[in-house]
This record gives sequence, C-alpha cells and structure tokens, in this order.
Amino acid sequence: MKSRRNWLQTGLAFTLVTGVLGAGFSFQAQAQTASFPNKTIRILVPFTAGSGADVYARYFGKKISEILKQPVIVENKPGAGGSLAVQALKAEPADGYTIFMGSNSPMAVNVVAIKNMNYDPVKDLRPIAGTTRSMAVFMTSPQSPLKTVKDLEERGRKQPPLNAGFYSPGYELAAAQFTSKAGTPFQTVNYKGLSQTMTDVIGGQVDLAVVDSTGSVASAASGKSHAIAVTGDQRHPELPNVPTLKESGYPDAVHYSWTSFWVAANTPDSIVKVLSDAMQKALAEPDSKTFVEKTGGELMPLNPEQMRQFQLNEIERFRKAAQASGFKPE
Repeated sequence: MKSRRNWLQTGLAFTLVTGVLGAGFSFQAQAQTASFPNKTIRILVPFTAGSGADVYARYFGKKISEILKQPVIVENKPGAGGSLAVQALKAEPADGYTIFMGSNSPMAVNVVAIKNMNYDPVKDLRPIAGTTRSMAVFMTSPQSPLKTVKDLEERGRKQPPLNAGFYSPGYELAAAQFTSKAGTPFQTVNYKGLSQTMTDVIGGQVDLAVVDSTGSVASAASGKSHAIAVTGDQRHPELPNVPTLKESGYPDAVHYSWTSFWVAANTPDSIVKVLSDAMQKALAEPDSKTFVEKTGGELMPLNPEQMRQFQLNEIERFRKAAQASGFKPE
C-alpha cells in the first residue's frame, strides 16, 4: 500500500510540474506573439541589389516598417539559385523577424531545374503574401528580320536553330511553352543577368532573348529593341501593339515571374497573421499599385492560403513545361 501511495504521489507531482511548465511555455509563446514585432525585421533577397525582387523587397519593406512601427532592413544574399538565402532563413529562429523574398525561381522553378536541392520550397517555408507578377517578353534587335510570331515560327523550324538568350531557367521554361508546340527548338545561351542579355540581343549577338518585362519594356517602347510577343493573359499596357502568345495560337504559353514573402515553416500562426495582415494593408494602398505598374509589373495580392495553392500550381506548370520540352535539370 505504501509503495502504491508513493507512486501516486510521484505521478501527481510529475503531472503538476509538467502542467506548470506547459502553461509557462504557452504563456511565453502568447506573450511573444502579443508583443510581435518589437525589434528589427530582416528581409533576405536571393538576388543582387537592383533586381526586381530587390526593388520590391525594399519598397514593401518600407511599407511594413511604417505599418508595424519597427525598422525593416533588406539583405541581399545571392547565389546557388536562391538556396543560400533559404539556408540563411532556416538558420534563424522561426519567430517572424527574418523574412524571405521568394520569386518563382527559388520557390517553384528550382524544383524542376536543380537535381539535388538542399531545401524543400513547400515543406521548409510558409507564405505570408503574394506581392507582384510580371510577364516575359520575346525580344530581338531592331535590325533583326524576326518581327512577328509567324517569323519566329518559320525561321525557328529551319537549321541552324535560333540562338536564344536566357538568364534564368524560368525564362527557358517559359519559352518551352511556345517552342514545344511550335516545333521551334532554340539553342540556349545562358547569361548571369538581364543587363548582359539585353546588351547582346540589341547588339545581335543572339537571335532573340526571353526576358522579364520589368527590365525590358522601356527598351522596346523606345525602339532600342523589338518586342515580338509577351507571355501575359493580356497585352502589356506599355506595349499595346505587341500580341500575346496566347492570342497568337498558344493558349498554354502564359507565363509570369512573381515575387512573394515567406517565413520559416514552423513560424507560429499568430505571427504569420500579423505579417500577412500588414502586407495586405500595404498592397491595398493606392501608391503601391502605381509604383509596381511604373516598374512594369502588376500587383498579386494573395493571402497565405492563396499563395500556397498558387505555388503548387506553378510547380506543376513548370514540371509539365520541362517534360514537354525535354528540359534537363542540372
């Protein structure tokens, strides 16, 4: 009887201690959430300063700072297709003070483009908000005989194949949505960035290039380069005379590059809600629409649930484009 009494007393004591500790941890978590944010927030950008993702990270970082009343700093961590910035995020506490600016490359394209990824863009991160999107442009030199989609089809089916410049696998897969149906395989020429790609296509070093509208629309509008087609659902407002591939007989050739904000996967729901609410408020402000459109893009104000589903759809879209074109990961 005595041993049974001791066992019961020990068990009761353990239960009480565990309950107290559990309550303490719960209270601490609630207190942390209630005071969030109370210090500087960092936004990690997986690209160099001046890139589209960087520009939008800085713009919306300033907006978040004003809304949440805390400093927000942007840190550029380019390299390895975005994985360096993702690893930096994963190394930090999942407390909402470190945010990742994720574009379609690290959050969807890399699943198809990289053989041995050291992160999982679905399991390792959770979305805060979708922010912007921008269509791609099929671009040539003003002196090029390639002026229309028909020109591209006819010349693209002849030998030697056309040389096409790309500075991201995402744009190569965007082109594949056209080339796989048109029967016009391109000879890929890889570049490290938009600037050199545009320089070479304008100079005629490559036959054409597929580039983001945010860094190329002004060039086409001024006549420094020639836009054959765009990959949007509708024509670009700054290029009203340039057709979409969709209206040119390629309904599946719709592509947008996009940006979005993410945090570590195990960040508490309450903290994600604070950040998400702040982002939706920032996206709804009229000057945000003006700024994004001025840079050649458009708003993509998705909440966390919508952004997750959009990401999954994009991964599948890129996977299908890779399979149809024979694209091989590296």
